[in-house]
Formats: sequence, structure tokens, C-alpha cells
Amino acid sequence: MAVINGEELILGRLASIVSERLLKGESIQIVNAQKLVITGSKTDVLKRFETKINLRVKGNPEKGPKMSRRTDLFVKRSIRGMLPYKSKRGKDAMKRLRVFTGIPKNLAAIKAENIEKIKHKGSKKFLYVEEISKLLGAQ
Repeated sequence: MAVINGEELILGRLASIVSERLLKGESIQIVNAQKLVITGSKTDVLKRFETKINLRVKGNPEKGPKMSRRTDLFVKRSIRGMLPYKSKRGKDAMKRLRVFTGIPKNLAAIKAENIEKIKHKGSKKFLYVEEISKLLGAQ
């Protein structure tokens, strides 16, 4: 079981690395999901996610496409997008993934893995997943 600290990591790159490891059979738990980063200007990033939410308003909101506003489910959904989730192999991989907002008590003692090669370098154009979910209407 691997525990990955998501603080200041780029979401898309983390999702690709985690999906590869899940398909190999590894169990992964991601902590601090709210501190993951999406690069790009604030207006462009928000426009991309707002259009996904507004698609539900145009048709029947019961049918979708459904997009979660909670940070942990937001991250889990982006990782699911890189897995063959309709096949048995992808479903089994998703069962081995856990995503947490913050650090749960049972994982506090375990040393979390930091992936330095995908760490955000500090450019001005980025948003935290927590900010995006709040701007999209999460509580």
C-alpha cells in the first residue's frame, strides 16, 4: 500500500502515474487532495469545468454528465478518466484507490510519498483543486 501526499502536485500528471500503478496491482491512497494543483489561468480553468456542469442544466439533470464538486471525488474522477474503468481490470484498479481530503488519523503515522518530478514549480497561473470546487459550488 502506497500513501501519496498530494500537496503541490500537478493533478493530471499525478493521475497518469497513479493510474499506471493501479493497473499494475498496487493499492494507493492519496492524502491532501484539496492541495493538488491544476495549471492554467483562472478564467480558462474555471470555464472548462463550468461548461461540464452546465451541460447537466441543458438536458435532464438526472442523466448527466455528472461531475462532483467535492475535492476527493473530483480527484478520483480525474484518475478514473485515465483507466479503462468499464472493463473488469479498470474496475478492480478503481477499488484499490482511496482519495482523502486532509490526512486521516489512521494514515497520520505512515510516511507519505512525495513525487518530486511532478511538483508544481510555482508559476503564477495555477489553481488548487479546493479553490475550483468552492467556485463551482461545493460547501
